[in-house]
Amino acid sequence: MAQYLILIYGDEAQWDARSEDERRAVDAGHAEFRERAGSVIISSGELESSRMATSLRPGGEQPLVTDGPFLETKEVLGGFYLVDVPDLDAALRLAGLLHETSEQHGGVQVQPLVDHS
Repeated sequence: MAQYLILIYGDEAQWDARSEDERRAVDAGHAEFRERAGSVIISSGELESSRMATSLRPGGEQPLVTDGPFLETKEVLGGFYLVDVPDLDAALRLAGLLHETSEQHGGVQVQPLVDHS
């Protein structure tokens, strides 16, 4: 088995503009995803708005702390799933079930974790 991080990206302005019914539909899609994925999900979470982010950058003796995300982009990281599956193909099949893979402003990235054991 291998661990993969499934990163969910989207246009934050479009997310903020959604109605409560539209948000509930996305939440229901994630509930269905979690049910289908079952025990392969190790951890998951939805991130607060990128406006709540704090970044640290090199700043000499002490890191420089700034408000906001590390990069200013239209599509921001909105959530993640950490899964333990047999291989990349299994991770891709699972990630393909996410609602965000069918939205015009969203996207999903699948990346393996390095095994240091």
